[in-house]
Amino acid sequence: MAGTENFTADERAAMKERAAEVRASRKKAGKDPEPEVLARIGELPEPDRAMAERLHALIRDAAPELTPRMWYGQPAYARDGKVVVFFQAATKFKTRYSTLGFSEEARLDDGAMWPTSWALTSLSGAELDAITVLVKRAAG
Repeated sequence: MAGTENFTADERAAMKERAAEVRASRKKAGKDPEPEVLARIGELPEPDRAMAERLHALIRDAAPELTPRMWYGQPAYARDGKVVVFFQAATKFKTRYSTLGFSEEARLDDGAMWPTSWALTSLSGAELDAITVLVKRAAG
């Protein structure tokens, strides 16, 4: 892959994982992707697994119209095949926090500037309530 020397080994691995996901999605057209997403969440180490499980349940409840799928090896939720919201486990890139992110497909626009991702270290009632509002709005 040309120009890959500028990426870390973890970033190169994520890109390879994404390419494999694209190839696999062509073979799985018409099949329910949720079992694969749940299986991959189940493979995450703690505390990422617990956080991803809670987010998965929250997102499926708050925005059932979004379809779960894998995206760069991480759980994501899409509308019409385009990712709207995604979770990135802290262990994926060895960071101190997990990330809940929203793509340009999310309907979160608020004036000329708005946040598109949040750092997560734990999930309590307040965070879950705020995330529910964000997901509902993003799925719009």
